[in-house]
Amino acid sequence: MRLALFQPDQAGNVGAAMRLAACLNVPLDVIEPCGFPWGERAMRRAGMDYAEIANVTRHADWAAFEAALPGRHVLFTTAGGLRLPEARFEAGDTLLFGSESKGAPVEVHERAELRVRIPQAAGTRSLNLAVAAGIGLAEGLRQTGLWVE
Repeated sequence: MRLALFQPDQAGNVGAAMRLAACLNVPLDVIEPCGFPWGERAMRRAGMDYAEIANVTRHADWAAFEAALPGRHVLFTTAGGLRLPEARFEAGDTLLFGSESKGAPVEVHERAELRVRIPQAAGTRSLNLAVAAGIGLAEGLRQTGLWVE
């Protein structure tokens, strides 16, 4: 199982995702361009010491990501799809999250084999990117038995 961020806007969320990925021993893919300058200092500050141990791969764009990871893509989206409790994950899934400000474009929605929505209270718009990634990844790892010991 992998975690992927599509054109994230905020270094802090990428840092939190790095920490999540490092702690749960899951590779993290970042699909660029990002909404912030990617640099060693920014990532060290955002990811703290986890940036050094996280398995992070940066992809120049969506096409490069798809070429590198052709497997099943599970897109988490507020734009509908299957409710998380009904979603069924596979060990080889890449859990994909759109940018904080724009979500994921149509071509990413169309490419995803599964679109998943995390249910939330009426009148709320969306969860923080890193929080949503943690919820989705936890459920995927639980279902597939891939939790680290």
